[in-house]
Amino acid sequence: MPKYRLLSIDELQALEKEFIDYLVVNGITADMWVEIKEHDNDQAEAVVATFSDVVFESILRKTKYLEIREKHFIYTYQCNADNLVLVALETPEAEDVNFTDVNYVAKAMKNPPKSLSVYTKSKPYSKTRELELFDMLQAGCQMTDDKMFKALCLVLAEGK
Repeated sequence: MPKYRLLSIDELQALEKEFIDYLVVNGITADMWVEIKEHDNDQAEAVVATFSDVVFESILRKTKYLEIREKHFIYTYQCNADNLVLVALETPEAEDVNFTDVNYVAKAMKNPPKSLSVYTKSKPYSKTRELELFDMLQAGCQMTDDKMFKALCLVLAEGK
């Protein structure tokens, strides 16, 4: 059972070279891999599960920012070693806004809606950092750069 999830066939195909390197490093030749796949499904799945965990662990360790956007909010997260820092932008659902539209966001930053709320919170991870980030990605967050996080920090610093 993988720590995160099994890579899909498409993901494995995209990582074919890395998977071959992984097999070699673990002493599994091409002939041995064919034999394992044909005669020991449990062992083959265990090898793929371990490789999947290695891939996800590598990606998650490098993740510095996450973001989730809906019509009425943007949540940006800075993923530090020991905690998550949230900077959020929200409006009530009655507002006619659409933060999923990049052009709208640029306009809203210059001329914010009256009921705009920008705030920040910080919290330690409740699980390991990588597991918590994985769960957030599964829940709809996207990996991103620091641009929106820093832009919202500036809005906070200016007091809206």
